[in-house]
Amino acid sequence: MTQSTSFDLWLEFEHWEPLPGDDPTDEFANVVVLLPDGRRYALNVWTFQFIHRARLEDDPDVPAEYLLPPDLFVERLDRPTMERVVRQLLARDEMRAEWLCPPSDEPSDEGDA
Repeated sequence: MTQSTSFDLWLEFEHWEPLPGDDPTDEFANVVVLLPDGRRYALNVWTFQFIHRARLEDDPDVPAEYLLPPDLFVERLDRPTMERVVRQLLARDEMRAEWLCPPSDEPSDEGDA
């Protein structure tokens, strides 16, 4: 049984001007998934290739011994890939609870004293 789930995507990389040499297979971005029922998920997404560059961020001569991982790794950062990946995550019930944003009408923990 195939179930089609509708969703809207906000993709950070669609909100900046591409630079010469930008490579959608070697990048990272924030992604927001909005479902019709109001649930909103926020993810930090890296490409598989970007992990190599991230290891050299602090010192280009010495790769980092560890990295705190993003929420998701993908082959490339473009709308068609992200739409396919999110569709699969939803179909397989793989959207993680820690990616879920609090409802916008409720105050968040940030700034509460």
